[in-house]
Amino acid sequence: MARWRSGTFGALAFAALVALAPAAGAQKLYKWTDEKGVVHYTDKIPPEALNKGNVVLDKNGVPIRRTDPPLSAEQRRAKADEDARQQQLAKDRELVERRDRALLATYTVESEIDLARNRALSTIDAQVQSSTAYAGNLSKRKAELEGKKAALGDKPVPAVMERELANINTELAKQADLVASKQREILAVNAKYDADKKRWKELRTATEAQMNGKVRQGEPAAPSPVMPTTAQK
Repeated sequence: MARWRSGTFGALAFAALVALAPAAGAQKLYKWTDEKGVVHYTDKIPPEALNKGNVVLDKNGVPIRRTDPPLSAEQRRAKADEDARQQQLAKDRELVERRDRALLATYTVESEIDLARNRALSTIDAQVQSSTAYAGNLSKRKAELEGKKAALGDKPVPAVMERELANINTELAKQADLVASKQREILAVNAKYDADKKRWKELRTATEAQMNGKVRQGEPAAPSPVMPTTAQK
């Protein structure tokens, strides 16, 4: 097996080894690095280099194939982490693209987004009003019971009255939590539709710019819906 070690004989020795390779029946050479970082050129892969990376050179010394060394346990973990990250990025991109398509398919004009927002808010507002009215009735009943309780003075309070007052307090707390939850829901709905409107505008602007670019290049543009003016909205 002919061998040349980088830095030992110089470029002329390597050239001689490449020139002798066809005569020795070898049509290619192998370039590999040992554990000390020394680069070797051989006409065959020696046993000590089987598990190392190498580069196959043709008879002219031109690289034609590369074999990477096996990954270490740490490198395999890092590669698995990077693969998982890339997969998640691809899923995120797919989700964004799907949402963008749905957004453009759902709304044809900006005012439709405001209508959808108003419908969602009106449903929540009706729930808040219902809860508020119910809590008002409970508060009135609570005031009545507390008045009767005060009128008893030192007399024992009937158990049924105590139970009703306890139930009313529990229900009032539930209704307060419900109203607070609906108030948070209102904020979330407004944030959602604000984001939808902003993204819809960006997508429409990009679509129109692309269509205008095609027209400027002399390509026929597909017919598009008439966008209403501000006055029409």
